[in-house]
Amino acid sequence: MNTIAMKPARSMLFVPGNKPDWIEKSVTAKADALILDLEDSVPPDLKVEARGIVKSKLAWLAEQGQRVFVRINRTPYLYNFDDIVAVVGPHLEGVVISKPVGPEDVDCVSMMLSEAEYRNGVALGSTRVIPLLETARALELAFEIARRDRVGAICGATARNADVARALGYVWTQDGRESLYFKSRAVMAARAAGKLPIGGVWQQVRDLDGLKRASVLDRNLGMTGELVLHPSNVGTVNAIYSPSPDELAYYEGMIAALEHAQANGRAACIYDGEHIDIAHAKTAREIVASARSINA
Repeated sequence: MNTIAMKPARSMLFVPGNKPDWIEKSVTAKADALILDLEDSVPPDLKVEARGIVKSKLAWLAEQGQRVFVRINRTPYLYNFDDIVAVVGPHLEGVVISKPVGPEDVDCVSMMLSEAEYRNGVALGSTRVIPLLETARALELAFEIARRDRVGAICGATARNADVARALGYVWTQDGRESLYFKSRAVMAARAAGKLPIGGVWQQVRDLDGLKRASVLDRNLGMTGELVLHPSNVGTVNAIYSPSPDELAYYEGMIAALEHAQANGRAACIYDGEHIDIAHAKTAREIVASARSINA
């Protein structure tokens, strides 16, 4: 199995799979990754057509340098194997699965992906899985889900009146207090398993101030990126999850200050009025490396 860590994605933009022109235009939004949707955003009578459209666009999107995931459908008993066989290949980074009840659903879709990889001639284990934690049991078993080999990230996302709200019976508020506990559980589960925690989803797509507040909250909780519903929201999310020039300068200065202290036989120093030591510099180096990766 592929155990290499998944590259972070600040923004993962949903695009309906039955809209070929939207798929092509979505590249200009500059999302770190697209999620071509075969599920909720596609009418039932257009799902087969959407599958063909998505399959036909994967190579073109790869030529544009665009990372791509596909959200597949779920049947009453399995995830849709026709969706999986159609999209698995060298141009697909992974699949997004909705409403897993628990880790056994991830195991099931993993076996289906292995069969599709075998049939389509791609490396075994190369297709990632991103589960959307939308059931109470999945949220309770977040770590068991996250630690599965194929899982690259888990989504502790919320949306007003959507699946998670219904599953847990909470009342959505703009300040997000009702979702802090299970979002933090998703972050801890992902981090403990060495995977990425992803937040979102902001449904009031014209309210960019609200989007900014919600994204800042997720970032502060430890999320590494957001699910995004509209191209106009991508820039805001990318900015929230990217260190500003001032932040970058601050952390580079912190690294330099500690290196200077260590060169003079000290293990700690005062930097910008704050005590710092090797633990702080390690955090600073991770932030600087992440910023350089984004810029690259």
